[in-house]
Amino acid sequence: MSRKNGTFFDMQFITSCISTMLVLMLLGMVVFFVMTANNLSVYVRENISCSVVLSDDMKEPEIISFQKKLEQKPFVKQTTYISKAQALKEQTEAMGTDPAEFLGYNPFTASIEIKLNSAYANTDSLKWIQEELLANKKVMEVNYPEELMDSVNRNIKKISFFLLGLAALLTFISFALINNTIRLGIYSKRFLIHTMKLVGASWSFIRRPFMTRHIWIGVLASAMADALLIGMAYFLVKYERGLLEIITPAVMLTVMSAVFVFGIAITSLCAYFSINKYLRMKVGDLYNL
Repeated sequence: MSRKNGTFFDMQFITSCISTMLVLMLLGMVVFFVMTANNLSVYVRENISCSVVLSDDMKEPEIISFQKKLEQKPFVKQTTYISKAQALKEQTEAMGTDPAEFLGYNPFTASIEIKLNSAYANTDSLKWIQEELLANKKVMEVNYPEELMDSVNRNIKKISFFLLGLAALLTFISFALINNTIRLGIYSKRFLIHTMKLVGASWSFIRRPFMTRHIWIGVLASAMADALLIGMAYFLVKYERGLLEIITPAVMLTVMSAVFVFGIAITSLCAYFSINKYLRMKVGDLYNL
């Protein structure tokens, strides 16, 4: 177990690092998907627009003032003013013909497109938001895609439950796999542990090199897993720049921290309990394992 005799970083140490790294990488991917799923749900909700249709009696200075007031509301993330002329231009491009040419007037009205903060992007919130907006007599109507919003929220809820269940299952599997790897490593040293007990070494003295070794395994395995996860995230963002809205620095910091903390905690705890198991055993029991 000493660094001096070259047995600290032996083949067993390397294989333990690699196996632990693979398990931690799996766990990190689950944390990554849970975090990005949350960001994706926020991104989708905040990109569903509702349209506030304004009366023709509302002059542009009034509209600009009304827009500024809207932007101060807690439920508003972003607003976009669409004038009558702009609405006509957009519809002409979409339809391939100008409705004003055969009608003799511009049939469209000015409107303000509102993107909501994600916490308010649900039909319950939109009902009272609609009532609040319609309190202004120059607001003709408030349109929002109710079915789309309900569908998005239902699907997000289902995906969230699935990912949380998957995270819990894989956490348990990760714990079991790392625990078995560590137990096998300490099992091979059970007679060494007993010999140290016979010469009068204290439990803490016997435990110390094993704990140091497995903490190092946790640190190195976590570092390797984090490096691979960062590499994967980098290639995803390089392939599609729009993913920067979802794969944020905060997400990657959370994933790396979770992997690092879990890696050290699980290797330390598993090593501690496994060593104590053999410290409590009598010599006869060591041969019956």
